[in-house]
Amino acid sequence: MFTRDWCIRFSMKMAQFGLCLLLLYSGLIHHIKSHIKQEDKTSEKERPNFIIILADDIGWGDLWVNRPDNSTPTPWLDSLMLKGKRFTDFHSPASTCSPSRAALLTGRHGLRNGVTHNFAVGSVGGLPLNETTLAELLHEAGYYTAIIGKWHLGHNGSYNPVHRGFDYYFGIPYSNDMGCTDKPGLDLPSCPPCLHSQYITRKHEECYSKVALPLMENEIIIEQPLDTWSLKDRYATAAVNQIFTASISKKQPFLLYVALAHMHVPLFHNAFLNVTTQDPYTASLSDMDSLVGTIMQAVSSEQLENTLIWFTGDNGPWEQKCQFAGNVGPFVGKWQTSRAGGGSAKRTTWEGGHRVPTAVTWPKKIKPNSTSSALLSGLDIFPTILSLAGVKPPSDRRYDGIDITDILLNDSDTGHKSLMHPNSGAAGQFGDLQSVRLRHHKAFYITGGSVACDGGSGQQQYHNTPLIFDLSLDEAEETPLNPESEVYRSVLKEVEREREALLWDIATDKVSSADYTVNPAAVPCCQPHNPACRCHSLK
Repeated sequence: MFTRDWCIRFSMKMAQFGLCLLLLYSGLIHHIKSHIKQEDKTSEKERPNFIIILADDIGWGDLWVNRPDNSTPTPWLDSLMLKGKRFTDFHSPASTCSPSRAALLTGRHGLRNGVTHNFAVGSVGGLPLNETTLAELLHEAGYYTAIIGKWHLGHNGSYNPVHRGFDYYFGIPYSNDMGCTDKPGLDLPSCPPCLHSQYITRKHEECYSKVALPLMENEIIIEQPLDTWSLKDRYATAAVNQIFTASISKKQPFLLYVALAHMHVPLFHNAFLNVTTQDPYTASLSDMDSLVGTIMQAVSSEQLENTLIWFTGDNGPWEQKCQFAGNVGPFVGKWQTSRAGGGSAKRTTWEGGHRVPTAVTWPKKIKPNSTSSALLSGLDIFPTILSLAGVKPPSDRRYDGIDITDILLNDSDTGHKSLMHPNSGAAGQFGDLQSVRLRHHKAFYITGGSVACDGGSGQQQYHNTPLIFDLSLDEAEETPLNPESEVYRSVLKEVEREREALLWDIATDKVSSADYTVNPAAVPCCQPHNPACRCHSLK
């Protein structure tokens, strides 16, 4: 997408702003600390702090540490990975937004927690209320809990984050393309700004135009439409504020869940970058990187060494968005793209849809610049963090994630033996587990392509004789094993055994059902009588 010369020039340009940004961030941190009541510090808590940073629609190949040409200038994310452990075979729990986030916070597949596809702007419900979140359990154990960013698990009443275990919420209730703004970001197709008059009507396919994108603090809409071009700075300020609120004012261990708008369209970036529409994705990556840097600096400035930072993604890139989409790296799903058509990233169960860049850092605990090839998932965040905090999950239900403490802290590489990838919109029933990973093999009982950059999509195909790929030899998923081979028959027996065992476990478990009812009255709207629900900032 970008030439080496361009990238070098871009990196030099970023370096010129480095000192300026450092001073700005230092000033931000000093300003926030000066407004928080200072008290004598108590003895350091034994329980660790946790920061989960979840990127949106990020590709496995987006971060330069995963790429041989070092073509993306993300120094802070590079630093985070070099200071901790990188995971090369880490997968989002689903290939689309709401199911992935629900699974991360509950440690359970969508067939258990009830969230199998995305919630809408007018959704009445959200993550079922009988599901227990990571935040609820940590909050009950004495942790201060905050979420900055995208929620997308229900915004009405009891589904709001502040009723799901979080002490504080600041962000957008769903994806940043699910509402109009006055200064639209970069998207394909380009969307018009919000209407300023109720007498003007305008129809634009694939764009939300009737309701402006809201910014919420706890349960209150404080701005509608929000300015996404300033969102990175506002999220950075809010994140730093919460870190110091927990560590200085409340003197509690904390969970900070930062669910970024980056890299979801419409893209936005800091104005000083002055980029053209030819390189918006790299600029947005750099914007995301600086936000991560602000958080890392806040942790460092307060000497919060007992803080684990976990960076990962909710799913792969949205190929349909062409130059505004990320890079899947070598995981291109060639069987789908070359033989059946369509895309092989977000919304699919091909590797590009769910293999995401992931790293965890924890000073003096996790070996720096280490790498793990263990088969892992975002489902594992729930049990691992609870284990490290000394908190037990409810015993009246079953979980799909595993505790990977031994992988984080030691040299163990024993992850999942098998991992199921739920249908996420490209083929089959939402949430059904018809793609099975078994060690380095992967079986498909159904295939389908999402909408590709060229507009083409691949129809779903059922495979009574499942396609099985050997990812250790064929990471592009191009050539399935011969069904007549001994290896195929041996792998298939194990795949069937693992899948049937999990489906039976789910069938006999305590499962939930999400309410996907849509009602216009449920749409977040601060001034219903104004065009697009427009209101001035209330803060």
